[in-house]
Amino acid sequence: MVRRHVVVTGMGIVAPLCRSPDELWSLLTSGAGAVRPYDGCGLISLAAPADFNGHIDDFDTQDSTQQKAIRKSLKVMSREIQMAVAATCRALNAAGIRPGLLPSERVGISFGSDYIITTPEDVMDGVRACIKDLQFDRPHFDMSHWGIAGLPKMSPLWQLKYLPNMPASHIAILNNFHGPSNSITLREASIGAVVGESVEIIASGRADVMVVGTTGSRLHPYKMLHANQQEELTRTACRPFDQHRDGTALGEGAGALILEEKRHAEKRGAECWAEIVGGSYRCRFNRAGSDLRHETVRTVLEHVLRRGETLPEQVGHINAHGLGSKASDLAEARGIHDVFGKREMPIPVTAAKGHFGNLGAGSGTLELIAGILALRHRRLYPTLNVTSADSACPVSVVQHADTPSGDSFVKIAINPQSQVSAVLVQR
Repeated sequence: MVRRHVVVTGMGIVAPLCRSPDELWSLLTSGAGAVRPYDGCGLISLAAPADFNGHIDDFDTQDSTQQKAIRKSLKVMSREIQMAVAATCRALNAAGIRPGLLPSERVGISFGSDYIITTPEDVMDGVRACIKDLQFDRPHFDMSHWGIAGLPKMSPLWQLKYLPNMPASHIAILNNFHGPSNSITLREASIGAVVGESVEIIASGRADVMVVGTTGSRLHPYKMLHANQQEELTRTACRPFDQHRDGTALGEGAGALILEEKRHAEKRGAECWAEIVGGSYRCRFNRAGSDLRHETVRTVLEHVLRRGETLPEQVGHINAHGLGSKASDLAEARGIHDVFGKREMPIPVTAAKGHFGNLGAGSGTLELIAGILALRHRRLYPTLNVTSADSACPVSVVQHADTPSGDSFVKIAINPQSQVSAVLVQR
């Protein structure tokens, strides 16, 4: 049986300060960043993508039937879902796939996300209906009244805005795609799962095209509160693997890729950006609560290289998670060193979060696209804000724009629950 190779034929993004892969590459290579001070709590954060307001023009579709369907569906799309659909529209346009072009049963979807939660605005009317005045006229929220007085104030469709399977659902409905479909909720680690699964689906002949991507927002008010309580957040700048790093920055965004069987793509004259060799994801826990990210990074790297029949010496560079926190960067660097440390020449390691922070699940696809662009341009972008690499992190962090990309790379992604994924890509 002839091996079915999987290539990337389209890429779409919704990201801070850029709305196309070309603009993303300009941001990465210019030395500029999208991170801005957030006045509300003194933390560094990101403005939401400045040009994305959830308006029909943001979805870049010229099909009138599709435009009508998007307008109708906007009221049941959270911001994360809107960004996912918009990024997918842009990726399909880039791939030259218009509605009705391909047999619907031969196109599938796999999309990843964070946990998607309701906004305060959705529940405020219900909360107000349950506030009672007690002694001394002090207001009090009475949960016992929620079922009778509060819940009827909620929109009957409100939950549809926050189900994590809705990005894939909307994309399938809008484009009439009937192939294999799945939704992954591994937060930042979602990218390796959606890509790895989709490569296997195409390789097995169950689909010719897979729409894959991730979407996430760390700028949701509840999520910002959670992050402030539970995570290392910088007050200056996100500095992956730097000696003076003090945490990550918060942002939001989405990305989508069109994965296609190579001969199928060539037959219709599509541009092939890179080949996706495979993806992997792993997780390790123990009852003592120890941090096992170091071991998990090593395991997932070994697995993805083994699946791709690739030696460490054959990989051109690492596209790291590079969160900018003390513990995460240290664990990731040690896992990379365990696998690539015996090379004659150190493997270059680059990370994009210095430019736009942690976009939640959305980071994975944007960073994967950044790696693909690096292969196309045959050079790496510098890791922003790294001025003094941490000697405790045994990796060679890219600090110069003239570093060659090589012909392949591995993208690593890690979530707060110590789940790790990786994707192997080659020219």
